Amino acid sequence: MSGEQGSVWTALGHLEHRVSYVTVGPWRTRVLEAGAGETLVLMPGTGGHLEAYSRNVAALAEHFHVVAYDYPGHGYTTLTEHDLELPDYLEHLLGLLDTLGLDKVHLNGESLGGWIAVKFAATHPERVLKVVLNTPGGTMARPEVMARIRDLSQAAADDPSLERIRARLEWLMADPASVTDELVDIRRRIYSQPRFSESMRHILCLQEEETRRRNLVTDDELAAVAAPTLVVWTSDDPSGPAAAGIEMSKKISDARFELIENAGHWPQWEQATHFNELAVSFLLGLP
Repeated sequence: MSGEQGSVWTALGHLEHRVSYVTVGPWRTRVLEAGAGETLVLMPGTGGHLEAYSRNVAALAEHFHVVAYDYPGHGYTTLTEHDLELPDYLEHLLGLLDTLGLDKVHLNGESLGGWIAVKFAATHPERVLKVVLNTPGGTMARPEVMARIRDLSQAAADDPSLERIRARLEWLMADPASVTDELVDIRRRIYSQPRFSESMRHILCLQEEETRRRNLVTDDELAAVAAPTLVVWTSDDPSGPAAAGIEMSKKISDARFELIENAGHWPQWEQATHFNELAVSFLLGLP
């Protein structure tokens, strides 16, 4: 499969994998699993769903037991009727690992997923092996970016038309052509669920300045990340400059920085082959 061109179900179709639902506290949580070995948990961004990693699962599952899941309020996991802040996501991740019987894991988070991964690695170092962060959130509070995410995301949830869904996804990409019709349809079906619009309002509380600031990653938390960490940024990320990723990598004791060209906020999607090679070599400790 060509990582950059393969569709979601082409990417997963030849791969032995399992999609199931597990109960974590009040959340009926959708989980995809594939492969064997040390566990690698994949975590998407705000308003996202596990299909954001569909172009990576097969390559990663050659070396790891891959677990991808939908957060509370996201995807096909139970929708939320109250605001979700970082402690809620951390509690859910810890509960998910316990429910699946996973002691120590690698974490790979994109955007919100990276935000969760950093805070989880800082607060539960005994559960984390290595961390890969793709354009991670949580260190910046840029009003113009937060407003753009709020407007595009809520509009897509309020009116899950093909046009609004595509507009939200294209904002993430360096090349709008990276947004396939299949990806638009997958997200449109998720966003068309009854009450998803309400759930989105609660998800987007992290794009409000006061709420965001009390949840931001602190320098002390970055210093507390003991796990070896790879920080991946891109040439065209709309959320912030690569300098933010470089600064983050300097504040983590054992971290390195990599830049992926010709990608926006989803390097794992737009430059899947390059991302997969970086992630696998880092996680396996290869040169």
